Amino acid sequence: MKIGFQIDEINKLNIKTDSSLPLILESQKRKNKNFYFLPSSLTYKNSLIYAQVREISFKNNKLSNFIISNERQVRIDNFNYIFIRQDPPYNMEYISSLHLLEQVKGSTKFINHPKGIRNAPEKISMLSFKKIIPPTIITRSKKEINVFTKKNGKCVIKPLYGNGGESIFLLDNLDENYNQIIERFIDQLKEPFIIQKFLPEIKYGDKRIILINGEPIAALRRIPKNNEIRSNIHVGGNCEAVNISRRDLEICREIKGFLKDEGLFFVGIDVIGKYLTEINVTSPTCIQEIKKLHKIDVSKVIWDQLLLN
Repeated sequence: MKIGFQIDEINKLNIKTDSSLPLILESQKRKNKNFYFLPSSLTYKNSLIYAQVREISFKNNKLSNFIISNERQVRIDNFNYIFIRQDPPYNMEYISSLHLLEQVKGSTKFINHPKGIRNAPEKISMLSFKKIIPPTIITRSKKEINVFTKKNGKCVIKPLYGNGGESIFLLDNLDENYNQIIERFIDQLKEPFIIQKFLPEIKYGDKRIILINGEPIAALRRIPKNNEIRSNIHVGGNCEAVNISRRDLEICREIKGFLKDEGLFFVGIDVIGKYLTEINVTSPTCIQEIKKLHKIDVSKVIWDQLLLN
C-alpha cells in the first residue's frame, strides 16, 4: 500500500519522543511505501487534491536512521491511508488543510478523519461530557472569571488551542499576580480561553490513556516537576507505567461512541483524578514511552486494527 503522513517538518521532530516515526517504521515493516508532506503543500486543482511529498525509508530499526527522496507532486487519493498528525496551533492554516483533505473522495482512509479533527478541538469536544469533566468555563470576560474563581477557589487558565503544556497558569484570586495573568490572556489572545477548577490530584500526575478505535490500550502517569502544575513531557514531566482504573474505563466508555462517530481512530485522553481534562485527536503521542514502560507497541496495535477493519 501507499501511505501518506501529513506531519510537521521532519527535521524538527523530536526523535526521542515523536510518535509519527514509529508509525511510519511499522508501516515499512509491512511492506508499505510511505510518504510525508506538509499541510502547506496541499493544492486543489482540476477537482482533485495534490501534495508535494517525499518518500521516507528507514535503513534499520533506528528511528533516526532514515533517508528521504526528492520532492514530487502526487494526488492525495493515490494513498490507501493518510495519517493527519501535524501539531497545532489550531489556526486557520490548520483548519484550511482539513477542509481541503475533506475533498478527497474514493477509498482513501484517514487516521484521524479531517472532519472529526476539525469538529473536536482538544479542549472543546470534552464539553459534551459534562458529568466527567471538572468545573469549566470558556470566556474572555474578566467578570466571569472572577465569579468562577470565587466559587471554585484555585483554578487553571490556559489557551483554548495550545498544546504541550504551553501557557498554563495557576489562577488564585489571592495571588498578587492574579489580575496580570488574566490581562495577559486578554491582551495576547483573540479567542476565548479556558478556565478549570484546579485539581490537587495533579501533584500525583495526570494519566495519558491511548485509545485505538474507541478501546483503551495503555496508560501512563505523567508527573510534574517540583513546584510545577504542568505534567506534559514537553515541559520536563516524568512518566511511569500505570494501570487503567475502573474510573478510567467509565470515562472511555462514555466517549467511545463519539470517537467512532467522528472517525477518531487514534486518540489520547488526559485524566486527572476522576476527571477527563482533554481529548487529544490532532497528533496523540506517547507511543515510544508506552513501548518502553509497558512493552506494548501501539504502532503495531494501530496497524493490526486498521487491517482488520
